[in-house]
Amino acid sequence: MPIYVYEVILEDGSAGETLEVLQQMSDPPLTHHPETGLPLRKLITSAAIAGRWSDLKAQSNLSDKNLDAKGFTKYVKMGDGKYEKRAGKGPDVISAD
Repeated sequence: MPIYVYEVILEDGSAGETLEVLQQMSDPPLTHHPETGLPLRKLITSAAIAGRWSDLKAQSNLSDKNLDAKGFTKYVKMGDGKYEKRAGKGPDVISAD
């Protein structure tokens, strides 16, 4: 089921809080907040699709576990010219000293 984003419409017509609602595609859009009863409008958002070239897939491919399994080594900058190993083989810390 998709997650839809709604925005509360305040009395002066300005935007209030936003909320995410899990609904079936066949469900009618909400017109009022389920808890407060304030009027809502449905926002248009981009879809989060985990396809071959999506951001979600890129995050999965670049995860520490996946990089380690593929034989890569990943270091993260710690500050002061030091890098700490997060995945793979090699020294635990690389220092510019």
